[in-house]
Amino acid sequence: MDMNKQEDGKGKIQRTTVAYFIKLLRETGIPKLVLGAAIALSIISSLIGLIVPLITGDLIDNFSVDKLNVTSIAALAGIFVLEAITGGISYYMLAFVGNRMVNKLRKRLWDKVLSLPVPFFDQYRSADTMSRVTNDTNEIKTLITDHLITFFSNVLTVLGAVAILFFIDWQMTLVILLAVPLGFGILMPIGGKMYKISISMYEQLANLASLLTQVISEIRLVKASNAESKEQSGGYEKMDNLFRFGMKEAKINAVLGPLMSMVMVALLVVIIGYGGVRVSSGALSAGELVSFILLLFQIMFPFSQFATFYSQLQKVMGVTERLRLILEYQSESDDAGVPAPGEQRDLNFRDVSFAYLDNEPVLRGVTFTVPANQITALVGPSGSGKTTVFSLIERFYVPTGGMIAYGDDAIRSFDLDSWRNKIGYVSQDSTLMSGTIRENMIYACGTDVKEEDMIEASKQAYAHEFIKTLPKGYDTEVGERGIQLSGGQRQRIAIARALLRQPDLLILDEATASLDSDSEHEVQKALNHLMNDRTTIVIAHRLSTVVEADRIIVLEHGRVTGIGKHEQLLQTHPSYIEWARKQFQAGAG
Repeated sequence: MDMNKQEDGKGKIQRTTVAYFIKLLRETGIPKLVLGAAIALSIISSLIGLIVPLITGDLIDNFSVDKLNVTSIAALAGIFVLEAITGGISYYMLAFVGNRMVNKLRKRLWDKVLSLPVPFFDQYRSADTMSRVTNDTNEIKTLITDHLITFFSNVLTVLGAVAILFFIDWQMTLVILLAVPLGFGILMPIGGKMYKISISMYEQLANLASLLTQVISEIRLVKASNAESKEQSGGYEKMDNLFRFGMKEAKINAVLGPLMSMVMVALLVVIIGYGGVRVSSGALSAGELVSFILLLFQIMFPFSQFATFYSQLQKVMGVTERLRLILEYQSESDDAGVPAPGEQRDLNFRDVSFAYLDNEPVLRGVTFTVPANQITALVGPSGSGKTTVFSLIERFYVPTGGMIAYGDDAIRSFDLDSWRNKIGYVSQDSTLMSGTIRENMIYACGTDVKEEDMIEASKQAYAHEFIKTLPKGYDTEVGERGIQLSGGQRQRIAIARALLRQPDLLILDEATASLDSDSEHEVQKALNHLMNDRTTIVIAHRLSTVVEADRIIVLEHGRVTGIGKHEQLLQTHPSYIEWARKQFQAGAG
């Protein structure tokens, strides 16, 4: 599915409308008092601007050197100052409105992103999602801050100026109004093209961000593989695509601006010529002609800004369509449930089936029980569904068939947060967040962890001793993804984090599989502390793990082909016998 297309229940594409955009702004919470004050000041500034041409025309008609009207000049100067003050304050208040609304929209998007289910992130690139939260919302802020209220004040200015022009000379005003349909004839077709280009341009920007994020996060792999030139060319290609769409946008603006200016200048020439005739015939005074021309400028500048506003509005419609997918995607926690039970129960898979993609099943009618307070090992070849079992237990995905029960209750009936609070997970390469060791250890428990509890968990995880030797101890920075620590150190911090969480159900993706023998020994001791008095499920890669397990489940091609203890399976299960034989030979070698 294209992330830039919104589909209704019938599969038809829904183009984002101005009504949806307004609804989105309302949902962010518009600061109405500040906005009302900004509008009022903007209206005052517009009305003051309409008075200036009239006073100027009057000064010209009554001008003489010995009868200089000082009062009128002072009044004109005061009006200029007042217009500047009201305009400046109005802009500042509008900037506050725009920034506050977009800040709330970003928070809403961030809340939504954090609540999205794992399949969303499987389907859509993380950099694209980040681009929507940052870059796309910035376009909305630009529209609100720099264009929205200016547009409405410009409408007021144009209407007021036209009314005054009709009062001064209705015949010349009719000539001006002939240019309006011409201007709209230019704007409308260009707006549709700008809408399409804005969507494509932001898609290309997301593609570039995705590449940069991937390459920078895996820079060691890039350099170790001598892949700099490959990634350079890939980056150049995406930058060139972005450049091409940027030039398409520039081409539209290059046509739009001069066309509108040409219409305005032609109109001005016509008005000056026709106005000169009217002055010479006595139908119009020189001061009235000057007032007329100044008021015409009051129309021309807003009219040219209408083109910019319309162009920006089309861009915002494009980015709003991109935001719409995130906002309307169903959150994983939308369905509330009952709190998960505090006691430990058996975990039961009952005829569970699952497929990431249609017609490509990963699990096929899987049935087994994980007894409470025991160690259960999952073994099987790569692709047999072991990791999928873990993901289903954590409710990252929903089974396509069957049921997973905790005791007699389906796990989907439990409140998601309370269910996941019961689970501790340690993988082969436990991920650490950028920050300190302390921040990583208490990551799953909030900030109310006592220092003595953290240190005790660290000791049980055999991490305290090495942490003490670091320059800043628990306040040592671990680097991006924990890169400044060794694999064994990262594993022990992850185990300490799990110990602090005090889970009832422990999931281990063979946490010692990728470690050297010294680190494995330390981590295994830490795991023994962690597994004590807990229901534990282990993905087993090594024979030593399954020998100690209370129960072994053999998965092959998404099906359970054997359940029992190590000694039982060695006598009855051909695939298990072959796996154990290879493990024994590898260990002997």
